[in-house]
Amino acid sequence: MPATRYRPFAYNAPPELRGGAASDAAVTIVGAGPVGLALAIDLAQHGVKCVVLDDNDTVSVGSRAICWSKRTLEIFDRLGVGEQMVAKGVTWKIGRLYHRDAEVWNFDLLPEDGHKNPAFINLQQYYVEQYLVERCADFPALIDLRWKNRVTGVARTDGAVALSVDTPDGAYALKAEWAVACDGARSPVRAMLGLDFQGRLFEERFLIADVEMKIDQPSERWFWFEPSFHPGQSALLHKQPDNIYRIDLQLGPDADPDLEKRPERVIPRIEKAVGHRDFELDWVSIYSFQCRRLERFVHDRVVFAGDSAHVVSPFGARGGNGGIQDADNLGWKLATVVKGEAGPALLDSYNEERVRGADENILNSSRTTNFMSAATPVERLFRDEVLALARDMPFARRLINSGRLSQPCSLAGLSLQTPNDAAPLAPGSPCPDAPVRSNGRDGWLLDRLGGRFVLLACDADAPQTAVETLTVTTSSQAGLADPTGRVAARYGAGWTYLVRPDQHVAAAWRNPAPHDIARALSRATSGASS
Repeated sequence: MPATRYRPFAYNAPPELRGGAASDAAVTIVGAGPVGLALAIDLAQHGVKCVVLDDNDTVSVGSRAICWSKRTLEIFDRLGVGEQMVAKGVTWKIGRLYHRDAEVWNFDLLPEDGHKNPAFINLQQYYVEQYLVERCADFPALIDLRWKNRVTGVARTDGAVALSVDTPDGAYALKAEWAVACDGARSPVRAMLGLDFQGRLFEERFLIADVEMKIDQPSERWFWFEPSFHPGQSALLHKQPDNIYRIDLQLGPDADPDLEKRPERVIPRIEKAVGHRDFELDWVSIYSFQCRRLERFVHDRVVFAGDSAHVVSPFGARGGNGGIQDADNLGWKLATVVKGEAGPALLDSYNEERVRGADENILNSSRTTNFMSAATPVERLFRDEVLALARDMPFARRLINSGRLSQPCSLAGLSLQTPNDAAPLAPGSPCPDAPVRSNGRDGWLLDRLGGRFVLLACDADAPQTAVETLTVTTSSQAGLADPTGRVAARYGAGWTYLVRPDQHVAAAWRNPAPHDIARALSRATSGASS
């Protein structure tokens, strides 16, 4: 029996079926998973009203996405659920790689201190969705969350998107200026528009199981190539809250999914991996690797985000993290367009920037898949030689690929950024965190960035402009203090940065003039260089 009870959310008949006024929300979001809910909260924080439609009435069944990266936690912090997630999640930063039963390498994903958030936490997706649903309730006038509302049709008209929606009380029509499809890898919206993924399907199959048990397991990522308990294949073990452990076992391309999900097949495999101990299966699934995406993420007034736009293999924690970073990139841009502060062309930069992010994830995931499930004799020879050398040769250890873990995408060189090759932090980079102090109270730099454009002056005098200025100084006498010197070390003393609402650098200068800042801001809200 699953350890988690999936309580249904309340269904309410929409006003369109109760004789009420039709929704006047500017944005309709299809899908109340982590990506759709995160986007709804981001829009609400910008004062933009949205309707969220979901064909279900519970959080996701099974742990699904569990590894949430530092960058994603920073986004969740800005949305108001990050600290709650870290408090519940299992914090980790050490990964260990084994060949057969010998450890060949371990790595530390955050060797330096001075960051609010850890390198990663493990937290089941159903907790993340629950926290986001509860956060949505803080915006009752701006987020209309509708359960058991299934989209059955999409029509694009001039300046609007019309959706046909089915409910337990009947069907109705819903119209909005924009629709965002966050409805998953099997996206019905994508199918209704006749769109399809491009990319590669891998034949390899994996068993994924959540197991409830009590063992003495450190909070680390353990990955095996060819372990004695699963000969010739690979295995992965992650610790989750509530004594739940994620176990992934490679099965081979010929595995029968229906057969391999049966308890009489799963339980003996788990016993070999963890020994004969008391455990209970919480959730089981079989999956194949996919590394595919839409050619474009923006189709007129229908925008795609998360798995509806791109899918990758789960090794490397790039799916859920990539989807949240989609929402982070899209939210402020869509809000800016809806409020008439920029034209719809700004959303072309969402396509430009997140296609780059998706391509990075697909490249890394494809390389991982090729290493883990070598399809050709040459790939198998390379993998076997790397694993053999890694026991004694440090250079070979970094060639082992069990899933290059999620990293934020650099936007350097893309249209919204004003380039400056001399800057310590290149335009397009995500802003690193650092400790700060104000009025004798310790805090974190990223808690003061995001949600709007900010000029960040690091031991520098920024000119007076219409953009809010945040000055950080090594002197405790003025501005925001840099008590450890890490702000100066990470950003460069004497530099001024224009920081985007999604905490990425748009421009950097030494001694900028007001017109420099004005041009960079114009470019960052239009994509047009000047």
